[in-house]
Amino acid sequence: MATATMPAPTEISAPQVQPQPTAETGLAADVGLLDGLLTAAIRRLAGADAVALVTEVRAASQQLRATHSIDAARQLRDRLEQLDLPSLRLLIRAFSVYFDLINLAEQQARVRAIRKRTLQLAPLPMGESVESALRDLHERGVGPRQVAHMLGRALVSPVFTAHPSEARRRTTLEKLMSIARHLDRLEYHTLLPQEREAATAAIAEEVEAFWLTDAVRDRRPLVLEEVRHGLEMVESSLLDVVPRVYRDLENALFRVYGEAAKEGELRVPSFLRFGSWIGGDRDGHPHVTHTVTVEAMRMQQQTILRHYATRIGEFLHRLSHSDRLFRPSAAFLEGLRKDAALLPNISDPADHEPYRAKCRFIAERLRRTLAFVAKVQPQWSAAELVLPPGVYRGHTELLADLHAIADDLRANGAAFAAAGALQDLIRQVEVFGVHLLRLDIRQHATRHAKAMAEILAWAGLAPRYLKLSPNERFDLLVHELHQARPLIPTHLPFSPETNEVIQTFRAIAAVLEQQCPEAIETYIISGAGEPAHMLEVLLFAREARLFRPAEGVSLLNIVPLFETLEPLRGGAVIIQRLLTLDIYRRHLQLRGNLQEVMIGYSDSNKESGALQSPWALYRAQRDLGETARRTGVAIQIFHGRGGAVGRGGGPANRAILSQPRGTVAGRLRLTEQGEMIADRYGHPAIAERHLGQILNAVLRTSFAAGDDSPEPTWERILDRLAASACRHYRALVYETPEFLTYFEQATPINEISQLKIGSRPARRGAAHDIDQLRAIPWVFSWMQSRHTLPGWYGLGSAVEEYLAERGGDAADLQSMYQRWPFWKALVDNAQMILAKADLTIARLYADLVADAALGNAIYERIAAEHHRTAAVILVITGQRALLDDVPVLQKSIQRRNPYVDALSFVQLVLMRRLRATEEPGEELAMAVLESINGIASGLKNTG
Repeated sequence: MATATMPAPTEISAPQVQPQPTAETGLAADVGLLDGLLTAAIRRLAGADAVALVTEVRAASQQLRATHSIDAARQLRDRLEQLDLPSLRLLIRAFSVYFDLINLAEQQARVRAIRKRTLQLAPLPMGESVESALRDLHERGVGPRQVAHMLGRALVSPVFTAHPSEARRRTTLEKLMSIARHLDRLEYHTLLPQEREAATAAIAEEVEAFWLTDAVRDRRPLVLEEVRHGLEMVESSLLDVVPRVYRDLENALFRVYGEAAKEGELRVPSFLRFGSWIGGDRDGHPHVTHTVTVEAMRMQQQTILRHYATRIGEFLHRLSHSDRLFRPSAAFLEGLRKDAALLPNISDPADHEPYRAKCRFIAERLRRTLAFVAKVQPQWSAAELVLPPGVYRGHTELLADLHAIADDLRANGAAFAAAGALQDLIRQVEVFGVHLLRLDIRQHATRHAKAMAEILAWAGLAPRYLKLSPNERFDLLVHELHQARPLIPTHLPFSPETNEVIQTFRAIAAVLEQQCPEAIETYIISGAGEPAHMLEVLLFAREARLFRPAEGVSLLNIVPLFETLEPLRGGAVIIQRLLTLDIYRRHLQLRGNLQEVMIGYSDSNKESGALQSPWALYRAQRDLGETARRTGVAIQIFHGRGGAVGRGGGPANRAILSQPRGTVAGRLRLTEQGEMIADRYGHPAIAERHLGQILNAVLRTSFAAGDDSPEPTWERILDRLAASACRHYRALVYETPEFLTYFEQATPINEISQLKIGSRPARRGAAHDIDQLRAIPWVFSWMQSRHTLPGWYGLGSAVEEYLAERGGDAADLQSMYQRWPFWKALVDNAQMILAKADLTIARLYADLVADAALGNAIYERIAAEHHRTAAVILVITGQRALLDDVPVLQKSIQRRNPYVDALSFVQLVLMRRLRATEEPGEELAMAVLESINGIASGLKNTG
């Protein structure tokens, strides 16, 4: 089939205005509108032949979906093989843009459903909302004082990461946000006909630009560009959503607990905190240096300070209250006098509008703080920094200034002014401070160990530190932590790698001392596997003046990341041994007697499979909880979850509720990664709902009902199933010598490594084995090739063996599914990712394996396990087909699968051409990357 030719320029007709959608027809109307505008743009910009080509391939894919014939699939692939490269790229662009638009339409449908459900249920709350959790607690006899106590010690902290599973460019996300705003306007505003026409034309303009915009990046983003992109997401949505979440909680408390909330017994403290790894995560990332971390923190501060300056500018217009009509308090007037002494010539002493005067002082202090942040260069060896007059070093002084206005307004009866936008700004300052997102620092344990070995050898203390046993390393570090003399000299004589480790700690200290004391508080050790790994970090912290026990100072939470099977199993023992040390207990006392532990879902899954990994994570949390109860030291779990099921993905609310009882206790940190950041926080209404669902789960699981604990028999069943599933998984992935060849040839892993979706390399080291491969490209590759293997492999064989020994009796597994949240969440996540697999398409990817016999053998093992797993899930859940109990998700997958299929066929053709060409041209390589991007949009939660 020939390439579609460009038509001569024609007059552009106005896009057809769609009727305002109802709740029932909204999704269909949005899909129809966006699909129609896209088709019109393709016809106008690429010609009628292009539309015909897209329509033909779409119809063929839909027909194939009805038959699932591998022979027919190969015929369609071979038909596409006849197309030239421009035609194939046109198909990729058409389906990729369609997926982004259909994802947007489904997002709008979700917002519409939230609004409709809220209206239908009012005055009762929606399920999984904060108020529904509070009503449940009230009915179970949980009183206001218990809720107040829990909120007083609560922490809910989503942490944004730059893990590269977001394949879309920032430009693409911005266009989608713009279209979403216009769709909102069409649906929720009463518009005149010409206004509706203008809004539809604006959508058409964005779709047209979408078609003419490069879909993939031509270079990897720099780390600071990733920082900027993350900040734009926060600024565009989260800053305004957070005050609404707090208002929802306050109103819900009043409706449920009445006078107790009204009289202040149930005050809502600021327990939401947001963190970031972007610019702080240096694990295997050579481009994240100490200077990058300092700049990342500077960018964050500048973003939030500019936001506050804009808001204060708004209050300069709003707070026109005259002291001729009310009497400011003596305390407020005294505060103004102090401001005038600190910042002369900023406000007129004769001004009769005292709140505006206060706002002028705040605005000037914010201006000076911004100027200071822009030029400060934190230096570890510098003398104590003297701040310029008026600079806000932390959030406390800014908060005091805002409270002074709010309290005085309230005292003078201006309750609405005190409780409205001003209270929202106060909440923002409480949550985001003058730092915006707390920056976590992460580095791998081996980097610390190598650096410590070089330092100790230089100092003549241990010439062969890495050769010592774990106990010998532990004892040596304990001895060194008790020494008064410094270990590391001011001027560093070490290798660049060791110097960078030392400079990272020094940069943290400099930022906290000289720039913002709230900017950083957590240091994460990935690959942690022994107590010495944490003592190394404590010693580096001491050398950088971050840990000064004699002065009562410890500025960092030292957080081990247990991410493979053995550390997960032994994590509680590691923590227990550290707690026997006086020096470590002193550190914890200075950190509020709290030890945070991070558990990793990604590497544990890659190592041990879809059942053993979550079960090991569950048991690790339970063991750590028991350690906390036994020692009196609070242990807070940080969940390192990804977007895909193979990396701990799935609905956040259900995931939280499925944790072992007592391990949340009002405190939760969890990562928000890759494409899930835009999915959960890109639209304000969805961000508000997502945060509400998290708070719902935290409230409910912190006051467990008492009927969700697993029976001992169930745990024994899980022990057995997990061990069996792991055995089957590792037999394929690690014990089949040819499996790595299959993986590298039957998936686009090597092509994905070239996709510039993030600044981080795809592998931790140079070795091309599964152990060195990062979990994200591992999962991403299996999703692209439609196997989706990490989310389910091994589960079917394990359950089938168990049922065979019991004569097919599945009663225990069915009861577990009905009554145990952990097992239900695991099974539901597995069936979701199974439904996204397509073994017919996967068969064609297996055809890419050079050794046909090898490709057939491995594929048949994978396909057989897929069928087994789907069958046992239907037995456990009592469904006739996967996702019957979740029809919205089932229909969504069914709606998009034929279009994903079309892109998969194109990708297969392109990969065959690319791998058959010794020196492929830039256009062919770019086409493969574009196909990866498009399939990722079609499948969603791919990494």
